[in-house]
This record gives sequence, C-alpha cells and structure tokens, in this order.
Amino acid sequence: MKAAFYERKGPPAEVLQLGELQIPAPGPGEVLVAVHASGVNPSDTKARGGARGNVAMPFARIVPHQDGAGVIEAVGEGVPASRIGERVWLYEAQLGRALGTAAEYVALPAHQAVPLPGSVSFAEGACLGVPALTAHRCVFADGPVEGRTVLVTGGAGAVGFYAVQFARLAGARVIATVSSEAQAELVRQAGADVVLNRRDEDVVAGIARACGGERAVDRIVEVAFGANLGTNLKVLKPRGVIAAYASDAEPEPKLPFWPLVALDAAVRFVLVYVMSRQAHEAAIAATTEALRAGKLRHNVARLLPLEEIAEAHRLVEQGAGGKVVVQIRP
Repeated sequence: MKAAFYERKGPPAEVLQLGELQIPAPGPGEVLVAVHASGVNPSDTKARGGARGNVAMPFARIVPHQDGAGVIEAVGEGVPASRIGERVWLYEAQLGRALGTAAEYVALPAHQAVPLPGSVSFAEGACLGVPALTAHRCVFADGPVEGRTVLVTGGAGAVGFYAVQFARLAGARVIATVSSEAQAELVRQAGADVVLNRRDEDVVAGIARACGGERAVDRIVEVAFGANLGTNLKVLKPRGVIAAYASDAEPEPKLPFWPLVALDAAVRFVLVYVMSRQAHEAAIAATTEALRAGKLRHNVARLLPLEEIAEAHRLVEQGAGGKVVVQIRP
C-alpha cells in the first residue's frame, strides 16, 4: 500500500517520506479500513516534530495521523462481517500504534470506526475525530448548557467550529472569537450568536455590549489558555468554567490563584487521548445524531494529495484555520 511515514523526528519536509508498505491485517476485534481521507491535527505535527522535548521514536517507523474516513474492507475475529462495506469515520487510529491514517489502509479497533452517513463526504468525515470529540467534552463536561452563555475562543478552528455548533444545538447562547472577517462569516453560519474579531475589537467590551455586562459567560471553550486567561477572568461569571484544550503561546502559564478563587471558578483541562470511555461514547453519540440530522457543518481548510503531506503538516503548524485534510484516494 502507498503510505507516508517517518523514521526520525524533525521538520516535515526533512523527515516525511512516501513509499510502499505492507497492508496491515485486522486482529481480533479490529477492522481494516480503506482510507479515503486523512485528517491532520496539531498533535500529529507535534508528535512528528518532537515538541516539548519528546524526540524519542516509540516505533521504528510511524505512519502518522489519528483521524480519517474510508470504507471497511475486512474484519478481524469477533467483528460482524456485516460491517464490511460500511462507510466510517476514524478516531485515534495511531494512538499507541505505529500505523495511522496517512496510508491507503489502516487497521484499528472496531469501535474506533464509526458509521459515516452517505450525505457526509470522506474529507468532511476526516474532520471529525479529535476536533469533534474534544469540542463535545469541552462544552458538556460540566453539565448542560441550555440557557447558558458559552464563549468559544478560536471559533473557526478545527475544535472551535464544532464547539460552536454543539453548544448552539444544545440551546446555549454562543459567543465566538475569530481573527478575520472570513472566519467571522463562517462562524456566523455555524450558529454563533455573537462573533468578535479579536484583532480589531476589545473582546471584554464586545461581550459587555452584547450581553449587557462584562461578567456574562458561564462556560469558556479555550484554545489559548495562557494567552487569554486575563480576558477570561474579566468575562467569566462566578462559578463559571474554563475548559482548556490548548495553550501553545504560553505552554506554562502562571495561574492567578486568588482571582480564580474569588470567582469560585473551575478550570478543566481536556485531552481527548485520555478522556474516559464514557466521555468518548457521549461525544460519538452526539456527533452521530447531528450528522444523521444534517445539522453539523465541517470546515475543510485545505485538501491536499498524499504527495503533499509535508505541506499539510506545515500548514497545520502555521495555524491553518479549520482542518487540513490529506486525500488518500481520488
């Protein structure tokens, strides 16, 4: 099978290779999927680049990417043969394994291949996985949001875009921040009630203007925890929650203990790879329901062929809005 892989960590153009590898066989409880599209996440690029000093190779050769979409071609022992031919979206395909979705085939546990409605393209299916599961956890980990105000920072990003939709579908008032007018229009179409361009608007003032007061936010879905903490402390209601899933600009932020205590605030850290099975199942169920009802939009920022996987990784590292997808099959 054609695949992209790396045998040492480093910059994408230097370490990513294309070649022919053996098609994996599905083990007990697994399915073999013919991959049509492979989604690129920041965690994929950080793993390849050796972020935060993680330069050791867990396997001699790694086919990257956790997310993807395709068709089940074979099943292992214990998996019903009726699943063969099923369109599916994939998540955490490379977690603890050497072979991810940047290849023509991938074998993975059957529960990590989720039915994909025919109305959703493979490229759109490859947008789900890490972003959708993370978004759902951030929005709902601390209870229902109906009637509450939810702030989603980076609302046009891969995670933020789904967070806006999950919160809106659940009856929340949604405020989202973006960094361009094109992103603002995209997020409005996704259902955000208030959209603020953080580059030319004061976010605190914008929230106060839209909500009749600064402290209007019950829950925050946060992509830049350290960088935005000061702003969040000005808009969060007492007993509010900050659910943070990234903090790249300030990877070791200083916590303002007393201001957080004064709000009786909760800070939740969300990492999809260590979420409980129950949290995964809840997110998958909600995603499936929304997909079947045709109520979930997808933001494919770029679609590139497998031969341009290094460019796909570079775009993600530069902060491409939305999901960068690698097309494996025409």
